Amino acid sequence: MKTKIDMTNDEFEKLGYEFINWINNYFSNLEEYPVLSKVNPGSIKSQFEKKPPVESENFNEILNEVDEKILAGVTHWNHPGFMAYFSASSSKVGILADLLSSAFNSNGMLWRTSPALSELEEVTLNWFRTFLKLPEKFWGIIYDTASVSTTHAIAAAREAVENYEIRKRGMAGRNELKKLRLYCSEHTHSSIEKAAILLGIGLEGVRKIPTDNFFRMDADRLRFAIDEDKLNGYKPFCVVSTIGTTSTTSVDPTKKIAAICKQENLWLHVDAAYAGVLASLDELENYFEGWDEADSIVVNPHKWFFVPIDLSILFTKRKNILKQAFSLVPEYLTTSESEDVTNYMDYGIQLGRRFRALKLWFVFKYYGSEGLKNIYRNHLRFGKIFLDYLNDSTSFEVLAPMNFSTICFRAIDNNKTDAELNLLNEKLMNEVNAIGKIFLSHTKLNGKFVIRIVFSTLRTEEKHVHLAWNIISDKLNEIQKQ
Repeated sequence: MKTKIDMTNDEFEKLGYEFINWINNYFSNLEEYPVLSKVNPGSIKSQFEKKPPVESENFNEILNEVDEKILAGVTHWNHPGFMAYFSASSSKVGILADLLSSAFNSNGMLWRTSPALSELEEVTLNWFRTFLKLPEKFWGIIYDTASVSTTHAIAAAREAVENYEIRKRGMAGRNELKKLRLYCSEHTHSSIEKAAILLGIGLEGVRKIPTDNFFRMDADRLRFAIDEDKLNGYKPFCVVSTIGTTSTTSVDPTKKIAAICKQENLWLHVDAAYAGVLASLDELENYFEGWDEADSIVVNPHKWFFVPIDLSILFTKRKNILKQAFSLVPEYLTTSESEDVTNYMDYGIQLGRRFRALKLWFVFKYYGSEGLKNIYRNHLRFGKIFLDYLNDSTSFEVLAPMNFSTICFRAIDNNKTDAELNLLNEKLMNEVNAIGKIFLSHTKLNGKFVIRIVFSTLRTEEKHVHLAWNIISDKLNEIQKQ
């Protein structure tokens, strides 16, 4: 059998049309699939051979296997009923941009390895910075996820600590150094702690600051913690303020925190991975007060900007510190134009870099800033509609303020203890998810099992908000009658 090198142009065109049709049909029939996959653990992998194919297989047969073996195991993040976690829905234009990026297969480690990649990244991140109304002093770089963006920010914060010379000398075995201390709230994303693990700060180097009744970091307690740690021999170096925490989308008092960081010479990192895009809306500016005083900010366009996962942006005012932390140029990567261009490999751990800016550019061009803002306003309106349902009902209570379009609520029953209510709400969520029309997630607040519903999926319409309410309230009635 003749060895295949690649598809012919004619094959690629023919199969490409078929593949796009498959994707188009998938989107057309999204609501026929259960949002949350119903397969049992191990059921997908058990269908496949343990050894790779020996002979070439027909493309259409490969696509048939997607239908027959893979599709059942997909949880459909693009589904209009996906209302769990933080949505990450992709637009069709973003998908086409990702296809083009794969066709180019560029590696943007150096400017010369893909000038278009490097310079379009500069263009689109300036657009995005303007969209967010951040000042020009912020410089941006694209990574893959918020966890990686945050890790780089904290690494830069560590590098900025005077006289520690961590890049050169490391941290291990240096007893003369005070232990570093990083501060965040009780509701900060777990990626902060993972970054601390990776960077040698350790979990003991992370101090979680208590929050107020609205789940926001208590700035007075932060100040007390810093003073106490300095007396006890720690070296405070970084504070993470969150605008839109994972559980409740609470908003830390970033302006107050920024004033403390300035006074104490601490690096301020703002995690706005989910909610950051909403800084584009004039009516929500109050949530973002003080974030322009941060040293670094993370925003994830793949969460609420409708680009396919993954794409995370780190903005920083201290580009030189980020470069100081990571730049390492072996001889085979030296170039004559390095002084005149941005070589993005100098600003992170990775050498290979995909052409992620292309899908950001496509989405900006296709929707326009105003089009995107209109979608956000619709999602915020959906949240208010659902919140009104909850507030008008005697069967539910809201457990946290709805800052954006995420709502934390639970079913209530005056005859049940909190422990019994926890079991009731877990059962309610699981049985709602089992129906397959919508997908909800949960958190715990003050020991209470809380159901979360999020309205930020591109294809969610007002009818889906009403559907969600009907499913949840009907299922609660059904459970209560059992």
